[in-house]
Amino acid sequence: MKFKIATLLFCSAFAFGQNIQNNPTSNHGNKFEQLGTILPTANIYRTGSGAPGQGYWQNRADYDITAFLDEDKRSLRGSETITYYNNSPDDLEYIWLQLDENEHSSLKDAGYDDGTKLPKMITTDRLKTTELPVKDNGYGVNLEKVRDDSGVPLQFVVNKTMMRIDLPKVLKKGEKFTFKIDWNYKFPNRMVMGGRGGYENFREDGNDLYTITQWYPRMCVYSDFKGWQTNQFTGRGEFALVFGNFKVSMNVPADHIVAGTGVGKNYEQVLTSAQLSRWKQAQNSNEPVEIVTLEEAKKAEKSKSKDRKIWKFEAENVRDFAWTSSRKFIWDGMKVTIPENKNEVMAMSLYPKEAYNLYRKFSTRAVAHTIKTYSEFTIPYPYPVAQSIEAANGMEYPMICFNYGRTEKDGTYSEGIKNGMIGVIVHEVGHNFFPMIINSDERQWSWMDEGLNTFVEYLTEEKWDNKFPSRRGPAHTIVDYMKLPKDQLEPIMTNSENIIQFGPNAYSKPATGLNILRETIMGRELFDKAFKTYAKRWAFKHPEPADFFRTMNDASAENLDWFWRGWFYGIDPVDISIDKVTVATPDLDAVVKNKEVIYTVDKPQQNEFTDISKIRNKEDKNIVFYTDVEKETQDFYWKYNRGMEKVDQAKSYTLKNDNLENIAANDKVNLQNMTAYQIDFTNKGGLVMPIILEFTFEDGSKLTDKSSAQIWRKNENNVSKTYYFDKKLKSIQLDPMRETADIDTSNNFWGEIPAPTSKFEVFKMKQGGSARGASTGKVNPMQAAGK
Repeated sequence: MKFKIATLLFCSAFAFGQNIQNNPTSNHGNKFEQLGTILPTANIYRTGSGAPGQGYWQNRADYDITAFLDEDKRSLRGSETITYYNNSPDDLEYIWLQLDENEHSSLKDAGYDDGTKLPKMITTDRLKTTELPVKDNGYGVNLEKVRDDSGVPLQFVVNKTMMRIDLPKVLKKGEKFTFKIDWNYKFPNRMVMGGRGGYENFREDGNDLYTITQWYPRMCVYSDFKGWQTNQFTGRGEFALVFGNFKVSMNVPADHIVAGTGVGKNYEQVLTSAQLSRWKQAQNSNEPVEIVTLEEAKKAEKSKSKDRKIWKFEAENVRDFAWTSSRKFIWDGMKVTIPENKNEVMAMSLYPKEAYNLYRKFSTRAVAHTIKTYSEFTIPYPYPVAQSIEAANGMEYPMICFNYGRTEKDGTYSEGIKNGMIGVIVHEVGHNFFPMIINSDERQWSWMDEGLNTFVEYLTEEKWDNKFPSRRGPAHTIVDYMKLPKDQLEPIMTNSENIIQFGPNAYSKPATGLNILRETIMGRELFDKAFKTYAKRWAFKHPEPADFFRTMNDASAENLDWFWRGWFYGIDPVDISIDKVTVATPDLDAVVKNKEVIYTVDKPQQNEFTDISKIRNKEDKNIVFYTDVEKETQDFYWKYNRGMEKVDQAKSYTLKNDNLENIAANDKVNLQNMTAYQIDFTNKGGLVMPIILEFTFEDGSKLTDKSSAQIWRKNENNVSKTYYFDKKLKSIQLDPMRETADIDTSNNFWGEIPAPTSKFEVFKMKQGGSARGASTGKVNPMQAAGK
């Protein structure tokens, strides 16, 4: 809502009991200074606008891989041919590859130890890992042959999770180098050892489910901003990878079903005639079709074939390749058309029977919804496939991701498990955009991957269902983290390996910051244009943080350096307090001219907090929620939450339009109730933020006003704001919709305490002091004025 503050021209219209003008002393803490030399100097590769420069380049790697899955030994043998293209202006004497599977080796891992303390108890298995000297546990990559394309052995060195190949001659600009590697490794039990790849064993039927990830020696990134990205892989910081084309053949037991990055090229040879027919049907269906049915999967579980089949996949312009294999899989799929580019995509899901009642109902639909929604906010989804694999974890790769979502043994599930499953599917499928296409360096900056993706995940969950219980995104959800002692916080701009609170720092805080920019600081139109500009500029390229910050400024005409400095480079929280309200009444004999008051009418009191994004989305008639369209597919929980299961229908909240009233300039009758209010604020937390106020008048009407964060630019600690109203104020509330992540709302009120939303809120209000005054909840205007 917008309104104009009363403008008064007067000689001595208001008699104040004391001088209440602000006289700030110098107090600058650089909160509004430009980032300047904090950001790298712009150059021909990366411009000051945040766009790739005229000299931008990136290298490329193509892979031709064959793999043999040995289920009896739980091992994998592989052979690959890599063609590496040097598009850089530099001569390369050596190249680096990643051996990520060494993460599981007791001898070849990164060796990034954490401190330990004496435990109260320890398992015998864990005790074995503490033995000295350290023994080889048998895991990690075993290199068999490394040779050039003519078979000549190459010199190489392995340093933990990195492998350097010394080239027989310098690789110059514009040249390519082809070489071959044969290797093998033992699958870890990922349910015990952790990590993204490995096997899970189902004891009841004796079968394994393999997630085969970070499984082949793969090229490191060589870039203009770092050179070789050779930070060791510890399991935390994820991946920096180059784009290329893949051809992959997987030799697996004949009764396994395989899914992988890219398009299956020989389904005619590996599927039964019935399955192939259903596959063709799914390609033209708007509803998920079971390609491999529940009955077929149950039958396959009962016996293990000794025969073999070879599955072939191809993928173009991707940065990685992952796959999965098991005889337990049910497989369904449907066609999705992306409106922005008319691309027809196969949305698919594979899952064991243990997840059937959840995945069959929701997974593929969630995949389809995700790629369509992300396409609206970033770039149109360019790939032919998007897949969700149920594997009791969450991890992402191009066109394929692994998620959780199993039911109880009787097939039932809770609403929490359902929403958690949908959330993780949205998140992992969303990673196709960040970082699989907009290819940031995850090994260095987790937030550019996880944070940006979590933000769009929140937008996507909200468009799935206006009542979806998103855990990350709304400002109020980051408050508990921001309240922590400062020795437990780090800036978002912290290397992945060094973060203590990884979830809040890499996921929640950057996602929340972007949501605050969109809803409260920039507005949706400006933000969405700038965010899409960033996605378009850096699709299939390697962006760095400065490219994101500069693009958001450049495409919006908003100088956001204060926000990047405070939210991303700092650890200060938001805590703005109403310290004092000074009340003054007019001298009715004064001459007043050009008086104009515009205010809003009353709106219903909200007894239950609703996030600002949910309110705006509900009001936006252009938004059609997925769950509203697919009502017939919803379950009991969805209907119960909307009162469709014999429960009173909850009343929806609709914001009323502004009511404008012009008051004559010299009408003394209307001046009788004219009162001035000076509100004094303190920035207790340190992080500057807009000041958002809701005024409640004695007649029950309400009015809102927002001052931009720049109100703090001349005094970052204290500021005052004066308002003139022709009716009496009952109360003032700061940040009424909890848009700014203010960590202490007990000092956000003046006047009568608003109706609390819970007994816990009542308790907090009773415990904390605030500007609202004594226990009566009111402030004496005479006391506030210093009288």
